[in-house]
Amino acid sequence: MEFKKSDFFYELPEELIAQTPIEPRDASRMMCIDRSTGKVLHDRFYNLCGYLRKGDLLVMNDSRVIPARLYGEKYETGSFIEFLLLEQKGDKLWEIICRPGKKAKEGAEFSFGGGRLKARVVEVKEDGNRIVRFECDGNFYTALEDIGQMPLPPYITQELKDKERYQTVYSRELGSAAAPTAGLHFTPRMLDELRSQGINTAFVTLHVGLGTFRPVKEENILDHKMHSEHYYLPQETADLINETKKNGGRVISVGTTTCRTLESVASAGGELTESEGYTDIFIYPSYRFKCIDGLITNFHLPESTLIMLVSAFLGYERTMNAYHLAVEERYRFFSFGDCMFIH
Repeated sequence: MEFKKSDFFYELPEELIAQTPIEPRDASRMMCIDRSTGKVLHDRFYNLCGYLRKGDLLVMNDSRVIPARLYGEKYETGSFIEFLLLEQKGDKLWEIICRPGKKAKEGAEFSFGGGRLKARVVEVKEDGNRIVRFECDGNFYTALEDIGQMPLPPYITQELKDKERYQTVYSRELGSAAAPTAGLHFTPRMLDELRSQGINTAFVTLHVGLGTFRPVKEENILDHKMHSEHYYLPQETADLINETKKNGGRVISVGTTTCRTLESVASAGGELTESEGYTDIFIYPSYRFKCIDGLITNFHLPESTLIMLVSAFLGYERTMNAYHLAVEERYRFFSFGDCMFIH
């Protein structure tokens, strides 16, 4: 079956877009769907342990969001500028998008946080992005932590009071421009409980780019060009996955970013080994999964590559039915919303 972008559209009332994170993290609702039967149960995330078995493995993305939005001024004029850091290209060298772009010509210089960070445009790329070199006294990331703002998705309009609520509790590798949101539901206590029940955890790193929010514009989804993101899968994680498979346990991906990493690295037979690189894998219905047996994921935007990935795993009809049911049942959607566990 050939799919069009419009096949993945669903009506979503605006009030169901979660503007703030739920407290505590693990109190979010969880729609549990059995892939083999299609049976749907409604539960809470803190009961996840009841759906897992001893010997199962949860694989998580430990990337940490950088406070990548900077507000500053142009040196000569004092006029306003906004930078959004996309990807580090070298020591204090970053690819960014900025607005208003006309102020950021090659050679232009800017100041942020009263001079705490200074930046000079060294290249204007064809796509309009800039390469800039930063200067600062002391540690660049410390300055960024102090003066940068979290790059919340455009559908979140309320200010985030606590920056850590847009980080997973296990985040450690700085580099993402957006959070791997399926992991936001975990608490340290819950992770301890899972491990005490014989459920293992392992980590990959995929730095989430803003391309994750890039809409699919082409009606034929095969014409969509995926963004590329940097990943690292350590040997320790590869060994745990291979061992889990060998022992009959399930490999459960926490989030679509983890899923894309594992499916990029896995051999045709599902074996993994340490790997680092960039992936632009596009997973849509008809894709044959090589590694994962379960998926924890939030509810995604209509017509997005992420709802297409979920459809590939759960099946198109069941996915769209689940989304319509989630709207009926008033689930909370998107980054700070509720989740699905597909097993």
